[in-house]
Amino acid sequence: MPVNHKKISPGQQSVVHQTSQGSEEKSRRRSRRIPLNRLDWLLLAFLAAILGWLWYRSAIGIHYHWQWDKAFNLILTNGKNGELPYFFQGLIATLRLSLWGMLLAASLGLLLGLARRSSFWLFRLPAQAYIQLVRNIPPLVFVFIFYFFISSQLVPLLGLESILRQSPSSVNLVQNGLFGPPALWENLFSGVLCVGLISAAYIAEIVRAGIDAIDKGQWEAANSLGLSRWSQFRDVIFPQALSGIVPPLAGQFISLVKDSSIISLISIQELTFVGSEIANSSGLIFEIWLLVGAGYFLLCFSLSLLFSKLEHHSRRHLLQ
Repeated sequence: MPVNHKKISPGQQSVVHQTSQGSEEKSRRRSRRIPLNRLDWLLLAFLAAILGWLWYRSAIGIHYHWQWDKAFNLILTNGKNGELPYFFQGLIATLRLSLWGMLLAASLGLLLGLARRSSFWLFRLPAQAYIQLVRNIPPLVFVFIFYFFISSQLVPLLGLESILRQSPSSVNLVQNGLFGPPALWENLFSGVLCVGLISAAYIAEIVRAGIDAIDKGQWEAANSLGLSRWSQFRDVIFPQALSGIVPPLAGQFISLVKDSSIISLISIQELTFVGSEIANSSGLIFEIWLLVGAGYFLLCFSLSLLFSKLEHHSRRHLLQ
């Protein structure tokens, strides 16, 4: 029998095209929705009940007069000589301390991680001993040991006493932004070494685990191409390991920012130290400490977003 081929008019084609576009748009919208199962809804209901109970108890049981206007006025007031408000000086000091600490921790952690995998015992054993020592000592104890003993001996040993303790009275804008006031350079040096040396031990294990996760066949394939050991690591192994290193590295850097608050105990004027002084002098304990927590949240959340983009870029580069 002859088959009846029915022609589709241009109008019908446009309708079909629009219908297909609409279905694709609906499917994209569905994929964007967060799938919630029964357990998720139960947990959300439980969380809402807890928050409601806390709000009810705070309404009938907590009689605290919040003074946010005084708190914001206090942290936004400039210094006597027109310098930045004391609160923001502490925030910038924390940012400066964290950035230099990250640079030191990443550099030293990478070297320790590579030494940890070395077949040469003279590299492997000291690296392993340092990692185990730092990871099994509380950070606060390490800070006290380092600051009151090692730092006081290390500065003269390295010949930095004349630079740090006899610093110039005035510096340019770039030096002030990178290192802060000259009178506090020694404190900055000690704080960076403390947080950097602590985090380096954890980063070393992150680097070692990331490299060990690469299949042995990748090394063999790179070796078959006639590449040197350094070229194998730089061009083949490390780019693949980087996608697995970035997420735990982000967590460690965020921990470094939060752990920098411990440095306040050795009188380094970062955010926690400044917040403690402002809260004690003003009596606005809750308001100031909530603002200090908001400052740390801002720094850590910004770092988390940055590493999320870096992780996405590293995986996209690996797929290409």
